[in-house]
Amino acid sequence: MKKFFILFFIIFSFTDTRASIKENIIQNLENIDNLTFEFEQNIGGKTEKGNCILEYPKKIYCKYDLGNQKIMVSNGKSLVIKTSSSYYIYPIDKTPLSQILDKKYLLSKIENLEFKNINNKFINYKFFENENEINIFFDRDTYNLIGWQTVDIYQNLSITYLSSFIKNKQINKNIFLLPTN
Repeated sequence: MKKFFILFFIIFSFTDTRASIKENIIQNLENIDNLTFEFEQNIGGKTEKGNCILEYPKKIYCKYDLGNQKIMVSNGKSLVIKTSSSYYIYPIDKTPLSQILDKKYLLSKIENLEFKNINNKFINYKFFENENEINIFFDRDTYNLIGWQTVDIYQNLSITYLSSFIKNKQINKNIFLLPTN
């Protein structure tokens, strides 16, 4: 009988801890309207760095630390990637960023999925949408979004790490206006 109570306590504690982690991630995400951060992105072995301002839903402005003046901008409908020599525009809904930058979508996924605890440091949610595999990572202690990993329909692996967060900073909304070609 004593063994039964010990087993029950262990299972209950584990379940309660997992529920608490999920609730804290949800609460933290619900309280964010915008997020300013630095990033490091690796696509196919090529690393790029820069800084971004994200505003929910689906708006982002990123300036890369490259000599070619690369920026990425989404106004919530379209995504532009512009350099000093190129200009690409995509419907945001055709990219994995559509889900990553949509707080309501992320919250619904988090609420309905089990997470993976990685080395007791990171919390990972994995889901599939529009033929894209998406992994979202949160810090185990702060519950902050710290990155994502996507595999697109062309099997390109993209890993993005976030750091130096500032939540709900006063921002100029004009940065989400799409640049012209």
